[in-house]
Amino acid sequence: MTFKFIEYGSNDYKEMVKLREDVLRKPLGLSFSSEFLEVDQQDILIALFEEEQLVACCILTVDHPEMIRLRQMAVRNDIQSKGLGRALIGFAEQVSREKGFHKIYMHARAVAKGFYEKLGYAVCSPEYEEVSIPHYTMEKQLL
Repeated sequence: MTFKFIEYGSNDYKEMVKLREDVLRKPLGLSFSSEFLEVDQQDILIALFEEEQLVACCILTVDHPEMIRLRQMAVRNDIQSKGLGRALIGFAEQVSREKGFHKIYMHARAVAKGFYEKLGYAVCSPEYEEVSIPHYTMEKQLL
């Protein structure tokens, strides 16, 4: 298992976009627009590789000097529930702490709420709809 920072526009980035699209968009009948993906240029792009194959990814977006947002968390469908998501979140939290952030938050899909709660995230909003499905804003203090 290897964590890697991904450069926007690279071949690894293209694989990352494909994984995000397969896991997060296609099941909803959606796809990414080029405008949506352009935002990734300013973000911290993280991927998890197993034997040279990209299997999970997430993005960290700086929203505030002390707070960072985790977004676009995706683990390949055929290997979910094997601890890779947990490992990737742990690495993203470590990176966030090293960069001086005190809090991490996300817009979590309702179906993933329990997963994030097990990792110490707390719901801090009522349920709302985003990309046509229920979400919660969740956050965690980084100590």
